[in-house]
Formats: sequence, C-alpha cells, structure tokens
Amino acid sequence: MKYIIIGAVAGGASAAARLRRLNEKAEIVIFEKGEYISYANCGLPYYIGDVISDRNKLFVQTASSFRNRFNIDVRISTEVTGINTANKTVSARNLLTGEEYTESFDKLVLSPGAEPIRPPLPGIGLPGIFTLRNVTDTDYIKQYVDQRKEGRAVVIGAGFIGLEMAENLHDLGMQVTIVEMGNQILAPVDFPVAAMAQQHIRSKGVDLRLSSAVTGFEKENDTLNVLLKDGTVLEADVVILSIGVKPDTRLAVAAGLEQGAARGIKVNEYLQTSHPDIYAVGDAIEFPNPVTGQSMNTYLAGPANKQGRIAANNIVLGNKHKYNGAINTAIVKVFDMTVATAGTASKHLKAAGINHIVSTNHSGSHAGYYPGARQMTIQIAFSPEDGRLYSAQIAGYDGVDKRIDILASVIKNKGTIYDLTEFEHAYAPPYSSAKDPVNMAGFIAENILQDRLNIFYWNDLGDSDDNSYLLDVRTVKEFEAGHIAGAVNIPVDEIRQRLHEIPKAQRIDIYCEAGLRGYLANRILRQNGFNEVFNLSGGYVLWNACTKESATIQPVQQTVANA
Repeated sequence: MKYIIIGAVAGGASAAARLRRLNEKAEIVIFEKGEYISYANCGLPYYIGDVISDRNKLFVQTASSFRNRFNIDVRISTEVTGINTANKTVSARNLLTGEEYTESFDKLVLSPGAEPIRPPLPGIGLPGIFTLRNVTDTDYIKQYVDQRKEGRAVVIGAGFIGLEMAENLHDLGMQVTIVEMGNQILAPVDFPVAAMAQQHIRSKGVDLRLSSAVTGFEKENDTLNVLLKDGTVLEADVVILSIGVKPDTRLAVAAGLEQGAARGIKVNEYLQTSHPDIYAVGDAIEFPNPVTGQSMNTYLAGPANKQGRIAANNIVLGNKHKYNGAINTAIVKVFDMTVATAGTASKHLKAAGINHIVSTNHSGSHAGYYPGARQMTIQIAFSPEDGRLYSAQIAGYDGVDKRIDILASVIKNKGTIYDLTEFEHAYAPPYSSAKDPVNMAGFIAENILQDRLNIFYWNDLGDSDDNSYLLDVRTVKEFEAGHIAGAVNIPVDEIRQRLHEIPKAQRIDIYCEAGLRGYLANRILRQNGFNEVFNLSGGYVLWNACTKESATIQPVQQTVANA
C-alpha cells in the first residue's frame, strides 16, 4: 500500500505520522514545496518579536527527524504540479534541481493549506511589504525589522495574525498603525467584544484606523507611503499585509475534484473528496458548520491536526471515523488582554436566519478577595426556544482560556445554557469563585428564558420609546463620575424606599456598572407592580466602550440580537 501526502505542516504531517502508526509496512511519501515541515505556524509572530528567541523551537519536527522516527520519505522543496485521478499518479518538480517526475499512489491526502490574499494594489510588490505565512516569510520579516526597531510599522488587517504582529512590532519599539477595512477588529467576534479590545489597543498608543481602505503604496527615498482611500498617507518603514487567506485549491480544481459553496475542497463526513481514493484536510477544505449547517472553512491548526488523524484512520481502517466539523474556537493575545471566541457570532447567526438571544456578563477571573482578580466580559448567544448555546466570546485578562474551552465544549456537544448553570468547576480562591463566570453566564441566560429578566442592548438607547425612564442604580459617586445622558440616579440600596419616585406607567430601563445591581433592581421593581422593566446587558462598562468605539467608525456597527 502506498500513501502520498501533499503538504507537511499541520494536517499533512499529522496524517503522515498517524498513517505510519497504523500501518508499519506501507510506503509513505510526503511532498512539501517549502523548506520546512511541521513547524509552529502560530508561533511565528512571537519569534519576530523576540518573545521566542530560539528559532529552532518553532520546529516540531525536521525533515530528517521525521524520516528517522517514522520511516517516511519526506521530500521538501518539491512541488506537486498535478494530480492524475484516472491513473492515480501525481506529477512533482524538485524546486532545487528542476527534476520532474511522477509517483503513483493507492491513497492520497491533500493538505495544501491556504495562501495569503495579496490584492493587485499599485506598489504592492515594493521592498518592505510582507505577508506572514511560513518560516521563509518570517526570516525575511525578522531580518528587516531587526534593522528598524525604532521605525514605523503599518499592519494592514486586524485579524488574529495582524493583531499579534502589531503587538510584537510595538514591543520591539516600533511605532505601529493598524489599518482595517472593516468597522471592527477580529471579524469572527461581535462588535461589543471587539470594542473592549479596541479600547485596550488604543491605550497602548497604537494608531487603530477602522473603516479604512488601502489603495496603494509608493516608495519615497527609504520610506514607504501607504495610501488610504480617504486621502491619508501613512509613512512606514515596514508594512505587514494581514488581509486574510483563501483556500489553496489549485491542485484540486485542476484535478477535477469538487468544490463547495465556500470555494474550498468539498469533503464528506469522512474527509473524503469527490474521488474515493483522495482525502483532504486543513485550511483548503470546507464542511458544514455544526451550528448553522452552512458550508465553511476554518484556518486553525487545531482542527487541521485532528482532521489529519481522522483521515488517516479512515484510509487505513475504512470509513468509520466521522468528522463532526469545527466551531472555530480561537484565542488571541492582544497586548495585556486576551480575546477568545467559539461558535457562531450573533451577526452571523442573524445572517443565517437563526433566532437567538445575546447576553453579556462581567465576572472576576477568580475570587475578588484574593489578590489579582481581573474582570472578564463574557458574551453568549443562545436559542430562545430550548437554550441551546450557539456561541461564546470573552475579552479579559486571566482565565479567559479555560472559560472558552468550557464553553466551546458545550457548544460543540450541542449543549444548553442549563449545562452552564450546573457546570462543576475546580474552585479555590486563586483560580475561580464558588460561582464561576461560566456559571454566571448560565444563570443570567436562565433568568432571561424564565422571564425573570428582560434585557436591552447598548445600541437600543437611541431607539427606545421617548416615554421610557432611564434609571441608573449605581452609587452617587459612580453616577457623578460618568453616566448615560438622561438617566436618573437612585442607588439600588435605596430603591425600596424610593419606589414612589419611579413612574409605573412608563417603561423602566435600568443600568448599573456591570449588570448585577441592575438585575437586583429589576427584581424589586417587577415584584412591586412595575410591569415593563428592562436591564442593560453588559451594563455601563459595555455601553461606554461601545459608544466610544462606534464614534470612530462609519457606519456605526449595531449589536445583533433577536429576543
């Protein structure tokens, strides 16, 4: 039996190693057009920023170690130029010697990955303009910026890699500008969570420009000029293009393999392509979204590695191991803050026509009385019918990673917000509270579904009925430090004694700093004859961040929620 794998980074290397573990006698050939295999793609920005000082630590395996350990014929710097599906052969070219030849296969695994988007803008090929996708790119960038650590960097695109590069270049001492064509950073998350991170980025002195399109580049002496659509010219010593990636499907398309609606290689539940002896994994494939059912791509190392293992199982053992899709669980360090997401964002649920409710809470990373607790913002989206959890997003500092993993597990297993209320976590004051932030998210959602709490959102205030009564239940000191225009201040601890001051005939919109005191006030009013009482989801903290950020973009992004 002869197996060929095309692509040797995440999914391809994982498939090759699994194939060997399952079949010691098979002939396995792996082609990689680059110089390196099985490297830590996600670590590249941190090597550029000197966080990772030893370049060798980026390599999980080298071609030599892979050959020795797994007895696999690893052919680096060799590009597969074509696949003959009828004869079950591949054509290959050694990029160093120019030699061309063919190899036959019994089973083939495609793992070509994705390629960075480089729009045909004037001047995009000028020296000093880079994309970051592999080790070679990294070496070029690092050599370039090491000579310009006090210079100016423009990062185009505010996705995960763009933000990581911005942080690392900033930490090297460079003056950093981020240019994003969209009206928020991190497209997979909803605007309120992005707004929290944007405020943090601005606090670091980074020039964050949203709703800004680049039209071209010019070279003036030793300076790169980045030209924006609004006429602004940004001077730079280095430019990082992080506009996004697209599936590399060239081989698959030329071979006649079927593509899907997302323009990736279409695979079935066993990761098998339209040809029964060809499987595909990683960034280049598409599959049904477990939440929406719509076809999707995912550009993440975790799913790619798991897909490689599953494909190998099915190749050797027969199609028995089903792939259940990915919910795009991701996390990124944004300077001192961490932002994480899992599932399908509210804006994408709305686009898919899926009815849902959004709820936001703020909780401490661990017990407040133990030193060092930091607030995190958790937003969840869930079904109003049965409470099924559709998505979770977190912006915070400590403990974000473990909370998103818990929430992702519930989403992936089609769990509900009721699973969150009873989630049993390890509790000690340095690590959590007796009621974990995950529990709190579930409690709030449960109160909404059981009609103990009605909520409204930060962007509803301008659209509210003129007859509504806006009630700030924070302390007088907090109110005087900053409040929403038109609000009346009655601290929650005085509500029972001052019920006569609140008009029963009007809708009451309540807010506090984070949401808890507003909920308490809501319960008091609801049980004292006030029928239309609503609480601001996420409280003043979220409203403040969102309104500040919405003022910097055109048009204003709205929070999406269907109650």
